[in-house]
Amino acid sequence: MSGHSKWHSIKYKKAAQDTKRGKLFTKIIRELSVAARIGGGEPDTNPRLRKSIADAKTVNMPADNIKRAIMKGTGQLEGVSYEETAYEGYGAGGVAIYVEVLSDNKNRTISELRHVFSKNNGRIGESGCVAWMFKRKGYIVIEKEKASEDDILNVILDSGAEDLMEDGSNYEVFTPPENYETVVNALKEHNIELAASNLGYIPQNYVKLEGKQAQQLLKLMEELEDHDDVQHVWANFDIDEEEIAKFSG
Repeated sequence: MSGHSKWHSIKYKKAAQDTKRGKLFTKIIRELSVAARIGGGEPDTNPRLRKSIADAKTVNMPADNIKRAIMKGTGQLEGVSYEETAYEGYGAGGVAIYVEVLSDNKNRTISELRHVFSKNNGRIGESGCVAWMFKRKGYIVIEKEKASEDDILNVILDSGAEDLMEDGSNYEVFTPPENYETVVNALKEHNIELAASNLGYIPQNYVKLEGKQAQQLLKLMEELEDHDDVQHVWANFDIDEEEIAKFSG
């Protein structure tokens, strides 16, 4: 059982709430602009931009918002320039945390993130301190009630997936980065609904947490995810469903 998938499933469901809608739009708009700035404004030749547009459509972002964000990225419209940065650190119990950020003011961002870490029994470390514990992969969550294991396997084995695992009420699919988009499209073509999907940093080992440490870690993860500059957070924790239910409840 892998804690990262449980956290990202929780995050996805919370993000779907109306109270999170504005914050989610802000994060996706930043990603659209950066993707367009780096790889150009044509989604056909820019996989990162295609992914960002798909994410925007998933949360029903208006087409005009998407277009404006892309035009700001390509310089056709004036806009703020965001810089990509990754921060690494530790949470309760020594859990390794990898944070992806898009910021227009790195000094402000690092100061605020240090505060979030420290007040939740964590700390930011040096660059490279935990990155070696993660491997970049495509990651897809499918709720068990949405599809059977056999149905999922029949699709992903032919489209380049690497592994299928169970995690509580979910299945999780892992892919090499280069096959991620192909696997996602294949699942959608077979009408298999995805609860969450991303290219991210998957832990290679896990730290088991319970009690106070589990609650501190979950609180830290939530506050990091809620920060405007943070795009994604990855961590190598394993927490029982009961502890997550206490936190979510």
